[in-house]
Amino acid sequence: MTSTDQQKGGALCGVCTECGKCDRLLNGRSNEDAIKKEEKMEQDNSVRLYTFIIYSENVPGLLSQITAAFTRRQVNIESLNVCASSTPGAHKYTITANCDRTMALMLTKQIEKRIDVLQANFFTDDEIFINETCLLKISTPVMLENKNVCRMVRLHNAHIVEVNSKYATVEKTGITSDILSLYNSLKSIGCVLQFVRSGRICITKDFTEHLDEYLADREKKRNGK
Repeated sequence: MTSTDQQKGGALCGVCTECGKCDRLLNGRSNEDAIKKEEKMEQDNSVRLYTFIIYSENVPGLLSQITAAFTRRQVNIESLNVCASSTPGAHKYTITANCDRTMALMLTKQIEKRIDVLQANFFTDDEIFINETCLLKISTPVMLENKNVCRMVRLHNAHIVEVNSKYATVEKTGITSDILSLYNSLKSIGCVLQFVRSGRICITKDFTEHLDEYLADREKKRNGK
């Protein structure tokens, strides 16, 4: 069988010694796959902001144990929020930290080893819905003199919740980048007296809650025994 016959029959398997075309095609495809794999590995190992969602039983002293896992590995916590979850008896910790994927995986595994921890996961920003709230105290005299202050507040969909002769209080709810954009805009005008942000709150984009799936699987295993 000639190389022409092999090409017509679709048998481009790299064994043809007459033209070598199929071998070059396969090598080129392999190189592209290798490059894409390397790029993905570099992206996974790059330092980025991860959001850790941890569920636990409501027991005292557990928060210090969870934060100690970050401290021991010299990973700085950017924000932390603790609240009751939608699952009765379970508390939800939302922690953000800058690290690579390998470190994020190690942290979740170490945290899950705690007896009172039910589940721990980490997410990138495109895998969750994010929200934060901030309060800014701005100078009333500067706000009255500079029209750009009220303009910036309106452009960022923020709300003035209190005004007196000395200061005004501005409230903004949204994603982190929007909050920081408002703060930087008002700071550049020189009217910011105080600024505070809440910890990040978030929910996953999955249809069901990860903890509910975990508890359901655990209950099935218990009943099976």
